[in-house]
Amino acid sequence: MSPDVTAQRGELFELLPAHRVERWKRVGRGSTTHFAEHLGLIVEDVRRDYCRMRLPWRTEISQPFGVAHGGALASLIDAVVVPAIGAAYEEPVGFATIDLSVQYLGALRDEDAVAEGWVVQRGSSIAFCEAEVRSATSDRLVAKGILTYKISKPKAPSEVRR
Repeated sequence: MSPDVTAQRGELFELLPAHRVERWKRVGRGSTTHFAEHLGLIVEDVRRDYCRMRLPWRTEISQPFGVAHGGALASLIDAVVVPAIGAAYEEPVGFATIDLSVQYLGALRDEDAVAEGWVVQRGSSIAFCEAEVRSATSDRLVAKGILTYKISKPKAPSEVRR
């Protein structure tokens, strides 16, 4: 197999304290199996407003013609921006996808998909993001995404409705 040549834009983003990086690298690796773990997603790099994530190739993510299923790539695009958004906060926050638009630019077959996601603009409760998915060995751009996320900060006990 060829070496991983995927271009990285992570160096453009601010480094995080080690404890926050480790928290995000464990996402989906808890006592309960979450969708990210089911897909096999691996967080490779996380910085403020940036994340790089890998979807290892396996037959289960392919469609009958032997290429990666569009839903698997869309899930990778949706997932890669979550650490990019969340890493800016010391305490955990909630997330919800408001809008996800994917452009499929090429097929992926028999190699890992590597996604980079970043925050374009952040407000107090909304984040606008972009993501790209490339083939790990040939660095071909296979999909792009534009996303909008709702951010929900934990409420203080006095704010909780009873």
